Amino acid sequence: MSQMVRVQNFNLSSDGYGAGEGQSLERPFGQADPSALFAWCGPTAHWPTRTEPGGTYGLDDYFTRDYRNNIGAEIMGRNKFGPQRGPWENHDWQGWWGDEPPFRTPVFVLTHYPRPSIVLGDTTFHFVDASPKEALEKAFEAADGMDVRIGGGVSTIREFLEADLIDQMHIAVAPVELGGGEQLWTNPDELTDRFHLERVPSPSGVTHHLFWRR
Repeated sequence: MSQMVRVQNFNLSSDGYGAGEGQSLERPFGQADPSALFAWCGPTAHWPTRTEPGGTYGLDDYFTRDYRNNIGAEIMGRNKFGPQRGPWENHDWQGWWGDEPPFRTPVFVLTHYPRPSIVLGDTTFHFVDASPKEALEKAFEAADGMDVRIGGGVSTIREFLEADLIDQMHIAVAPVELGGGEQLWTNPDELTDRFHLERVPSPSGVTHHLFWRR
């Protein structure tokens, strides 16, 4: 089976925003309340950042359980690694993700300012100045036959969509509006020229949007 490029468990507001305006170190999602966007997944038994036993099962947990399934590498934008812009002020700060990030694979961070790789637990962050196609080639090699996840944020997913490099997507749309920020779409049907789309409502209130290539 050939390697695929996947977006998984990516959260949007009902008006298509993945983050609000005014992102900062203290507010990674800007003016958006992350608890509203992540309300469906945080309580699940298999959410990757869960640190205590327990949690819910059912439809939402099915998607969080699939988060690491056959993923060998991830690509993310610099904004998902941290809020700094321009040249790195120093190399001491190592991102938002703590000593044991949830990825547990090689992660390729897209940036115009490469820096030495960082190893945190089972995750290695590589910082590359590369086009989507070039970054994907590096990620496929590191994934050793498994799939590559495009982790976000919104601008990175849009870049890979525009380059026609994504095979499947799972987008969880929360019943909240942000009104501004980083917008992936105004309507998910914009993507149905290239993808099949199935909407699956959950009792938690979120609607899971499943896209796969036509």
